Amino acid sequence: MKIQFDKNKPLKILCLGAHCDDIEIGAGGTVLKIIDEYEIEQLNWIVFASNDIRKQEAIKSAELFLSDVNNKKIVVNSFRDGFLPFHGIEIKEYFEEIKKEISPDIIFTHYRNDRHQDHRLISDLTWNTWRSELILEYEIPKYDGDLGIPNFYVKLDEQYIRKRNNILLETFQSQKSKHWFDDATFNALSRLRGLESADMFAEAFYARKLFL
Repeated sequence: MKIQFDKNKPLKILCLGAHCDDIEIGAGGTVLKIIDEYEIEQLNWIVFASNDIRKQEAIKSAELFLSDVNNKKIVVNSFRDGFLPFHGIEIKEYFEEIKKEISPDIIFTHYRNDRHQDHRLISDLTWNTWRSELILEYEIPKYDGDLGIPNFYVKLDEQYIRKRNNILLETFQSQKSKHWFDDATFNALSRLRGLESADMFAEAFYARKLFL
């Protein structure tokens, strides 16, 4: 089954990421494709954990991804990486503030069964806060080996994969020392999801509830 949005209705999109490169890795190609194919009324891009160096990288990356979006809001918060659950009350209150700012048609958030504690918290609070919107949970490859069986695929031309990867590698200089932060990793998952969707490349998501 294919889902298509109304081309005559501008979209409101909310992107949520626990860490500075999460949205780009998990949903970057899809965001680029949607921006190309649809009119965007509003796009809020929110990151929760960062430090001074990574914050500047994340802002630059988001600006590159959203360069064709006029009404955008990029927020990079400074919660401590790895400790988001210990700021649960503060972050929960922040989610309620986000809800007042945007009524999204699409929400990109973390996968519910991701083993990283920060990722799980953001996913849980997403579902606590929004009940009627289309929520797509993206996946992040990592040491934990917690990839699952997604049920929502976005087929991507190679141009989107290449642009996503280039922005990641150019902006997140602080991550280049990590052995997994390279084209090979980013392409591997996109190629596998492409195979599963009978195409070359794709990003895959977990859509727990869909409404007609």
